Amino acid sequence: MMGPDQHRFTDLMTEHGRAVLGYLARRTVPVDDAADLMAEVFVVAWRRLDVVPADGSEARAWLLGVARGLLNNHRRGSLRRNRLADKVRDQLMTSRTKPESSTTSAIHDALARLSSEDREVLTLVAWDGLSPAQAAQIMGLSATTARKRLERARARLRTQLAVADEAPDGTAHPAPLSSCTRT
Repeated sequence: MMGPDQHRFTDLMTEHGRAVLGYLARRTVPVDDAADLMAEVFVVAWRRLDVVPADGSEARAWLLGVARGLLNNHRRGSLRRNRLADKVRDQLMTSRTKPESSTTSAIHDALARLSSEDREVLTLVAWDGLSPAQAAQIMGLSATTARKRLERARARLRTQLAVADEAPDGTAHPAPLSSCTRT
């Protein structure tokens, strides 16, 4: 059985839900966000049911005021996210346009010839600065297994780099993948 607050809340949604959704849909891009914002409006209404006016037209005005505030917050948040995404994209583009040294290129090529597990453990430790135990946690392995995998991956990477250095014409000739398989 519903209590008086639940009845009042249900009546608010029934009477004003379409108006709130319409208000938000006319002002929201993408329109799909309007339903999420409407849900937020009614969450606020439920939490503050004691201050929602009892009069129907006053209640609608109060709900639309809440909708307006949430919509403004939503727009500001979207603007911040878009600016941050643009900043990150610009930084990534700048870092990618730097020319690679031949050493860096050789390392990338050698890593590409390793298994994904080898690449993961190597990059977590070497590039992300994690300990083997931390890499183990991320990869869902025991610390002992991760240390052993790291040791073997380093050996396979050295092999790949040595093979690339031995090419007489200066181009990297990858070792056959069979020589890179796990032991």
